[in-house]
Amino acid sequence: MKSSGAWLQDALGYECRNAALLEAALTHRSAGGVNNERLEFLGDAVLNCVVGALVFREFANATEGDLSRFRASLVNGEALAAIASEIALGEQLRLGSGELKSGGYRRKSILADTLEALFGAIYLDGGFAAAAQVIERVMLDRLDKLPSAAELKDPKTRLQELLQARGLPLPNYAVESVGGEAHNQMFHVSCSVDTLELKALASGPSRRRAEQAAALLLLDACRRLDTAR
Repeated sequence: MKSSGAWLQDALGYECRNAALLEAALTHRSAGGVNNERLEFLGDAVLNCVVGALVFREFANATEGDLSRFRASLVNGEALAAIASEIALGEQLRLGSGELKSGGYRRKSILADTLEALFGAIYLDGGFAAAAQVIERVMLDRLDKLPSAAELKDPKTRLQELLQARGLPLPNYAVESVGGEAHNQMFHVSCSVDTLELKALASGPSRRRAEQAAALLLLDACRRLDTAR
């Protein structure tokens, strides 16, 4: 396996001068000792600043809300974990025995957090310009593939805007039931629009996620109703 320094240069085009910083960035707290939690905090701030400036520059006519959605879609955990997987970051992780046995090197949250820690380490090692160059390198292709701002809106917002545009009342959300253990609950939620005689049921590990899932189902139902007319 390549050294972490050689891997970083190949994966992100950056040569780290401070090997200790790089080692810390790649060390999960489960491994004990110096780990990447503080670097993750710093990298998150640098990442949001760089990506914020990037979308501001690339989408000159976007509103503040649209810019926020563009940035969020690029820096969320899923997006960062995907980048981490593409550059084989998991192979460089230093994990405790428990995390190693449970497949922590594949866990999306760990991959995303470690990538942020790497950005933080690069910022400390080479300065803001160096970190910005690395971040833009991994983000530019994704920037070109972003959906429209309207598509990036969450389902509840999109459903609300659709109904308001038609002069219809807002949807009603209700928790139908909650199941599971206290630490692993599942919420079963309904979303209905009485005037359209439409109702959707969905589940999720939180009320918010269940409501979003139900709203998405109801959006699809509204589109099918439009097509049938």
